[in-house]
Amino acid sequence: MESSFVLLFMFSALILFMLSGAALAFVLGAIAFLSTILLWGPSALVVAVLNTFETMTSESLMAIPLYILMAAILQKSDIIEDLYGAMEKWFSGLHGGLAVGTIVICTIMAAMTGVVGAAVAAMGILALPSMLERKYNQPLALGAICAGGTLGILIPPSVVTIVYAITAQVSIGKMFIAGVVPGIILAATYSLYIYIRARLNPEIAPLPPQQEEIPLSEKLASLKTLILPALVIFSVLGTIYMGLATPTEAAAVGVLGALFSAAVSGRLKRVHLSEAATDTLRVTAMILWITIGARAFISVFVATGGADSILNFVEEMEASRWIILGAMLLVLIFLGLFLDEIGIILLCVPVFLPIVKVLDFDLIWFGVLFLITAQMAYITPPFGYTLFYLKGVLPKSIGIGQVYKGVIPFFALQVLVLILFMLVPDIVTWLPNKVSGN
Repeated sequence: MESSFVLLFMFSALILFMLSGAALAFVLGAIAFLSTILLWGPSALVVAVLNTFETMTSESLMAIPLYILMAAILQKSDIIEDLYGAMEKWFSGLHGGLAVGTIVICTIMAAMTGVVGAAVAAMGILALPSMLERKYNQPLALGAICAGGTLGILIPPSVVTIVYAITAQVSIGKMFIAGVVPGIILAATYSLYIYIRARLNPEIAPLPPQQEEIPLSEKLASLKTLILPALVIFSVLGTIYMGLATPTEAAAVGVLGALFSAAVSGRLKRVHLSEAATDTLRVTAMILWITIGARAFISVFVATGGADSILNFVEEMEASRWIILGAMLLVLIFLGLFLDEIGIILLCVPVFLPIVKVLDFDLIWFGVLFLITAQMAYITPPFGYTLFYLKGVLPKSIGIGQVYKGVIPFFALQVLVLILFMLVPDIVTWLPNKVSGN
């Protein structure tokens, strides 16, 4: 059977089953196995078994369940609730202060857990009622929560970053370090936008009455809530940056830090540990099943000459390499409407990476661009994941249309920052190059 026919069959079937809502992991695996049988016969399925064994025995994959467990423990221990109370005291007197404080909390949560859904749901429960009570503009409040929550994709320790690094066969530590500066720039951009807009139009984020001003001593006392989050962040990132641990070892240290933080706060309970373990098992199983299916799918794609065909097509194109890069990023944003970021990475990185190498782009830099497009996909109407995470905790009086309206300005900010990083790659590569040089 012609290889071109099999490739056409594979991608047509993939699109068809994706639109039907079938589970991605089993769709990829079924298509790969059927294509293998059509091309080489049932005996060739042994290759899929060998690929699966090779993937599942990767030491780097051990970091995934550890980081997920760390995030689950922190989520169950309610440390974020205490942290938001402190931020509310510090930022409430600033124009758009509660929304800016929400971005700050999301940034800290990203550095603690790296889980988007946890940040969005927590801020929807904690921050949104405070902002609505202060008569904040609904789209502004909703947009700040959605955009801030997606920082968990970029700021380490991020499970998405680990999956990208393993798939692209680049250093997990370098990818972690590369996400720090871009993540801070994105958070600062969101905050600056909120402040300027609230300053120009105070009605969208009213300041509290003068009599509600909080004494400085009370603000300083509230900073003690930063101790436990700082401990967790340092236990993970500090050990990596100082060369004391690999990212996988640092994940284990992070779990210990999360357990210690929960114990100190008095919220380390057996029921919370049981729930955290169950969540970890569920999410890890989902990621690994998608990994197996995607690995099988890509193996058939490469074996049938699909990767070589794409490379030859790119090499024969007369378009600028920047136009090709832009086209790849647009494809990633489009796929984000239908697939989660793990599926996009496992499907697209093996296909795009040879193109990136041919175009002579830095793989770490491209990885950061990749992660930013994943953030953009997360808040793109109508199917962005964070939109539905937030919708799940919204009051019935607020419709999904308000959420759509709120994320549009933040999506535009992400586009501007993405263009900035494309034009000035040193912003992304400076820190990882400096750390690796030292």
